[in-house]
Amino acid sequence: MTEEKDLRGRRAFLKQGGALGGAAALGALLPAAAIGQTGKIRIGLMLPYSGTFAQLGVAIENGIRLAIDEAGGKLGGREVEFVKLDDESDPAKATDNANRLITRDKVDGLVGTVHSGVALAMVRVARETNALLLIPNAGADAATGPLCAPNIFRTSFANGQVGYPMGKVMAERGIKNVVTISWKYAAGEESVAGFKDAFTKGGGKVTKELWLPFPNVEFQPLLTEIASLKPDAVYTFFAGGGAVKFLKDYQAAGLKGKIPLYGAGFLTDGVLDAAGDAAEGIETTLHYADSLDLAKDKTFRLAYAKTFKMQPDVYAVQGYDTGLLLVQAFAKTKGAVDKPALIKAMEGAVIESPRGTWRMSKAHNPIQDLYLRKVVGKENRASGVAVKALDYPPADRCKMPGA
Repeated sequence: MTEEKDLRGRRAFLKQGGALGGAAALGALLPAAAIGQTGKIRIGLMLPYSGTFAQLGVAIENGIRLAIDEAGGKLGGREVEFVKLDDESDPAKATDNANRLITRDKVDGLVGTVHSGVALAMVRVARETNALLLIPNAGADAATGPLCAPNIFRTSFANGQVGYPMGKVMAERGIKNVVTISWKYAAGEESVAGFKDAFTKGGGKVTKELWLPFPNVEFQPLLTEIASLKPDAVYTFFAGGGAVKFLKDYQAAGLKGKIPLYGAGFLTDGVLDAAGDAAEGIETTLHYADSLDLAKDKTFRLAYAKTFKMQPDVYAVQGYDTGLLLVQAFAKTKGAVDKPALIKAMEGAVIESPRGTWRMSKAHNPIQDLYLRKVVGKENRASGVAVKALDYPPADRCKMPGA
């Protein structure tokens, strides 16, 4: 009796095993995109949700959600699930965090981040795992330069790309002798390098480069040095609270109105309330500005304000464009998570953005207009286009694997 029962059990097990084996074999024959195609598309959001950059992370996520909601809340007809992870702007945790989203949470695409150090760790993980990575802010030139890869795209800017147009503008104005001042870290160094590239090509000379360790804000000794050097103008890269203090210290040192101050757009973006009249009249260059006369920007700003009860900024625009890129790519694949097809779609995408129409460079960085802006009251008001359709840094800095 017991032997008969065991025999029946073994037969049932073998029958079930054969069925499972057949299913496995069938699965092996099916394209990966065809398996689970009716499920949700999982997008990993590795952004700062705490600390200094928390507001930026929220703005980026808001922009992504708005773009997808405007497309019916789906990507290629499939529901979307967001898997959120606070990167804490901590490069030391970045590799483990990115791997967790890719291997444990099995996201179909990864979006991140703000901090360049964290982003570069994500880039290295994406290169190792071939995961699809979209960078919605961090401007580290290497991400679309020496570390470029077919599966890595940026929807924001490269640090040098923001500094370059100001160098061109200042050279065209006949400014000859400039001192630069910035934090001594990747974003500052790359912004200054982009500025110098255009400024020296236009006949200008950088008399001296002044640096502070990041995030030091003891500006007074360097401002005293600027006063003694008496340059025609100063170019700078600072952001956030450091930018506010620099603007106020520059004014308090008696330099404002005597030595014109120019900078990358982050000098005055998001800080005008705190900086007050110390920012008035300052000119910067950036890929977005207030009061752009673009229909897309007007509708975006209204929709964002209505949805989130706040005004959008450049970070919200970058998030929105990341969402637009996802919508466009998955529409091409009809919802299939087909990586080669998604990459091809993103490479050929044309994004009708609030900042103006842009497309991807061969290095997967936006080819976009850079605006000249001037602080007027509480606005970084656009005063023109500094450089049209700027593809920078130079394409030869990216050696795309497999190309």
